[in-house]
Amino acid sequence: MAMASASIFSADLSTLFRPDMTSAPDKTKWSPILKPLAASTEQRARSSTARTKTARERRNSFVEKKSSSEEGARFRGVKVEEERERDRKSLRDYFVEAKDMIRSDGGPPRWFSPLECRSHSPDSPLLLFLPGMDGVGLGLITQHQRLGQIFDIWCLHIPVKDGTSFTGLVKLVERTVRSENYRLPNRPIYLVGESLGACIALAVAANNPDINLVLILANPATSFSKSQLQPLIPLLEFIPYQVPLILVSVLSLMEGDPLRMTVDKLVKGLPLQTTVGDQSRDLVTVSSYLPVITDMLPKETLRWKLEMLKSASAYANSRLHAVKAQTLILSSGKDQLLPSGEEGERLRLALPQCQIRRFNDSGHALFLEDDFDLVTVIKGAGFYRRGKYLDYVSDFIPPTPSEFKKIFKSNRWIYLATAPVMLSTSVNGKIVRGLAGIPSEGPILFVGYHMLLGLELFPLVSQFMIERNIVLRGIAHPMMFKKLKDGKLPELSQYDTYRIMGAVPVSGTNFYKLLSSKSHVLLYPGGMREALHRKGEEYKLFWPERSEFIRMAARFGAKIIPFGAVGEDDIGQVVFDYDDLMKIPYFRNEINEMTSEVINLRTDASGEVANQDVHLPGILPKVPGRFYFYFGKPIETEGRKQELRDRKKCHELYLEVKSEVENCLSYLKEKRESDPYRNLLPRLIYQATHGFTSEVPTFEL
Repeated sequence: MAMASASIFSADLSTLFRPDMTSAPDKTKWSPILKPLAASTEQRARSSTARTKTARERRNSFVEKKSSSEEGARFRGVKVEEERERDRKSLRDYFVEAKDMIRSDGGPPRWFSPLECRSHSPDSPLLLFLPGMDGVGLGLITQHQRLGQIFDIWCLHIPVKDGTSFTGLVKLVERTVRSENYRLPNRPIYLVGESLGACIALAVAANNPDINLVLILANPATSFSKSQLQPLIPLLEFIPYQVPLILVSVLSLMEGDPLRMTVDKLVKGLPLQTTVGDQSRDLVTVSSYLPVITDMLPKETLRWKLEMLKSASAYANSRLHAVKAQTLILSSGKDQLLPSGEEGERLRLALPQCQIRRFNDSGHALFLEDDFDLVTVIKGAGFYRRGKYLDYVSDFIPPTPSEFKKIFKSNRWIYLATAPVMLSTSVNGKIVRGLAGIPSEGPILFVGYHMLLGLELFPLVSQFMIERNIVLRGIAHPMMFKKLKDGKLPELSQYDTYRIMGAVPVSGTNFYKLLSSKSHVLLYPGGMREALHRKGEEYKLFWPERSEFIRMAARFGAKIIPFGAVGEDDIGQVVFDYDDLMKIPYFRNEINEMTSEVINLRTDASGEVANQDVHLPGILPKVPGRFYFYFGKPIETEGRKQELRDRKKCHELYLEVKSEVENCLSYLKEKRESDPYRNLLPRLIYQATHGFTSEVPTFEL
C-alpha cells in the first residue's frame, strides 16, 4: 500500500503550539568572494490584480503580463528570469572557458569565483565546488546563475599538470573549511562534489564532524572498484591513447544517449558518414571539443587521475562511519562510468543524515545536462538553509515562474479533469467568480475542509499562483519532511513539489513565524482524519475541541477566511475504508507498520479526531466531475487580541469559523446542481467548440 499525496496537509491543533527544534538562522556579515564581479539580482513582487481573467490568460500569467503597478512589477520579474534562462551557459561554454583556463594553467590548486556568481545576498551560505576528474572547476557552469543568487560560490581548480595527491587535496579543502567556519561559525558550508570531488567532500566531512557542513554529491566515485574505468589503468601503457581518451573523457563529460551512441561508433572505428540526424550533428560538436579534452587530460594526467580515483574511493569508504554531515546523494540512472544507481542507495543506508534523489534518464555529467536544475533539487529536498538549523519560513525561497510552470505541467491533468470553479467574497459581501475577493496583504489564515486524499490541493495552490501570484504556505503533516524509518511509505522525494511550493511541518513555532511574516497560511484543522474519512463521511468536519489557532491569529491581527471545497464525490467513491481494512489481518498489519514510520501528532487527543492511522482507502473511480471552491467573507481579528484571550470568546469565534466552513460546503453542494457543465462530457463539448484553453462557465451567482 502506498500513501497518496492527500494526507500531508494534515494540520494538528494540539501539536501546533508545541515548540519544535528549528531556529531562525543567524545573520552573518558579508564575505567578499575571491574574484568579485558584478551581476544583477532578481526582484520578486506580488500581484494584487483583481480583474477577472479567462483560463488561458491566467495560465499564461507568468509569460504575458502587460498591465502596470504590481502586476507590471511581476511581469518585469518574469522577463528578468526569461533573460537569465536565455543567457544560461551550456556545455559549449564549458569547453570554451575550460580552454582559456587550461591555456594559462600552472601553479598549485586554487579557488576561484565565477563572474556570474556575484549576486548573492550578505547572509548567503558558502558553497565550495569540488570538481570531478577533469579538475577544471567549471562543472557547475550551467548552474552558476541560479546558484549565485543564493550561495557564495568558490570553485576548486586543479591545474592539468598538478601532482597534488588526494590527501593533499583533502587538506587544502579542510584548511578552507576550517578557516571559513572559524570566521562565520553559524553559516553552513556546502560541499558540492561530483565523482572525485564527492570523495573529497566525504573525506573532509569525516575529518571534521563538528563543522556545520552540507554535502551534495553527484555520482560519487566511491564505487570506483566496480567501475569500467579501473581496468584501463594498466592498459594505458599499451593501448593507443586516442581510444581510451574518447571512451573515458568524452563519456564523462557528455550527456544523453545520442552522444554516447556517437562515441561508441567512434570507438568501433565507424566513419562519420554512418551517423545521421542529431547524432551526426552531435558528432561534429564532440569532434570540435576533442583538442580541448586532449589538453585537459593528456595521457600522463589521465593515468594520474585514474590512480587518484582508486585511492580516493578507498580513503572515503574507510571513513564513511565518521561522516555526520547532512548529505544529499544525486544518482544518475544511465551513468556509463560508475554504477551510480546502486552506489547511491548504499551510501544512503551507510550515512546517518542522508537522502537520495534519482535521475533515471541522466548520464554521468549530471550538472552539465540542460534540463537539470540544482537549485530546484536543493529546495525540493529541503536542503537550503542559512544557519545551523533549517528555518522553514525565513529560509524559504518562493518558486520561480519556470519552477511553477514545470510543476503545473506535470500535474495539469488534475486541473483539466476537474475544471475547478473558484468563488470568493468581496469586502462588501458579494460573491464573485475567481479570487478577486482574496486580500493581497497578509497575514491571512485560510481554514477549510480537507477533501478525500487531499485532491483539492493542487488546483487550490495552483490557482492562487496563476491568478494572484500568492504562495499558500500549507501547514503540513511531518510525514513529508521526516520518516522515522524505512518501510512502505513513499520516499521523501515524492513530496519535493510540496516543499518547493511552501509547505511547512506542523508546529507552533512555524505557525507563529508564518503569521508574523504576513504570509498566506493554509490550515486544515481536520488533518489526516478528514482527508482519509470513512464511507458516508463526505463533507463532514473532524475538528478538535481546542481553538488555539484563533488566539494565534488574533495576536497578529490575521484575517481568517473560511472556505469549502466539494467535488470529491464526483471523482470517486470510498468502497473499502479504514474500518473494513482493520478487519483483515494483512491490511491491519500494513496500517500499523506504515503508522509506525511517521510521527504521531495527536497523542493527547481522544475520540475520532485522534485517529490518524496511515492507510489508503479503496476508492471506486468515477467519470471526473468538477471541483468547486468557495472562500467566505474574511473574519477580522485585528484589535481583538485582548478580547480573544478569554477562552470562552475564543471558542465562540472558533465555532463561528467552523460554522462558516460548513455553510460554504452547503452553498457549493446546492449550487453545483444547477451547473450545466458539472459533468465531463458537457465540458469537453464546450471546449471543443470554444477552444480547449477557454474557461468553462458554471452556475449563475
